[in-house]
Amino acid sequence: MAIAPTLQDLPAQFAQFILQLKPPPWLLHELQDKLVILLNHVLSQEPAALERLRRQQGRHIAVAWREHHLQWRITTAGLLERATDQTKADLRVQISENSPLNLVQGLVKGDKPAMRIEGDVMLASEINWLVDHVRWDAEEDLSRIVGDAAAHHIVSVSKRAMQSLSEFVRK
Repeated sequence: MAIAPTLQDLPAQFAQFILQLKPPPWLLHELQDKLVILLNHVLSQEPAALERLRRQQGRHIAVAWREHHLQWRITTAGLLERATDQTKADLRVQISENSPLNLVQGLVKGDKPAMRIEGDVMLASEINWLVDHVRWDAEEDLSRIVGDAAAHHIVSVSKRAMQSLSEFVRK
């Protein structure tokens, strides 16, 4: 006898459904390109970050999460560019957190996810420094478009909405 799902089961079932969807390869490439643009935007606002990455130019970093794989090369400007998967990575990072919701919640809080790191120790040290010291000030970027007061309001509402959504999903 099949038991009908309760309201409490719906968030978990919805999350499982979303996780089973496989986006087409072109969409994954586009999302990876947009991620590189965002990372470079954040890095470019921190001169110390650019200098640290310039010292590692030409090195390759591979990041894997579940079945998704990203690979970046550090440019002479200290920024990142997407590299091909055929290039041998100098540093490999495997993110262990399986739940997308838990991963995003942790990142929003500023927590580092559990991960396995293999490869060049000096490059790993530089990346660790970036993770610890470089933050995206989304409110500052938004204020350039809509003004300080509106940006502050939008960010505050967004934070409250994310908190409410995460509380709803946990219940």
